[in-house]
Amino acid sequence: MQRWAKRLSALGRVVAFDYDYMREGRKRPDPPQQLIEAHRRALSENRGSEDSVFLIGKSMGGRIGCHVSLTEKVSGVICLGYPLCGGGDRIKLRDKVLRDLTTQILLVQGTRDPLCPLDLLESVRTQMTASNKLHIVDGGDHSLIARKGDLKQAGKTQEQVDDEVFGVIATFVAESGAAAPHSMT
Repeated sequence: MQRWAKRLSALGRVVAFDYDYMREGRKRPDPPQQLIEAHRRALSENRGSEDSVFLIGKSMGGRIGCHVSLTEKVSGVICLGYPLCGGGDRIKLRDKVLRDLTTQILLVQGTRDPLCPLDLLESVRTQMTASNKLHIVDGGDHSLIARKGDLKQAGKTQEQVDDEVFGVIATFVAESGAAAPHSMT
């Protein structure tokens, strides 16, 4: 997420935070409810007077942001590499929170992401009631990084791919009608 924080600051104030387990140097994430509470606490402490707040997160951070949006008023959620399949197992879907959403969401997914096969995501999206958009990063992995060979074949650099993703995020934010967004990453 760090590589995105500076880029996203062009859209408004960005507040990045780490979950407790990360700050403490532990590899194993805290239980989901503890992560949700930490995310909610960071939102409360940093919301300020902004009416427009977008929760943006990479992988688990995006998923936890979805959970937070179920109880906190936010303008939208942006997920970079949503971890739909627990441990990459197509049977262990983390889709309930997506189906429960009422807040608009932008999903940015790579075509080579084993944690979010696009066919499964499309099936989930058809069941969602919240407004949802999908941007696909051709050749992108779970971190939205494309292989050098794929980039060469497409005649692009990773920087150009990231610029495209940023453009999609900027459009999503602009089309929401929200002004001067505040993002939590």
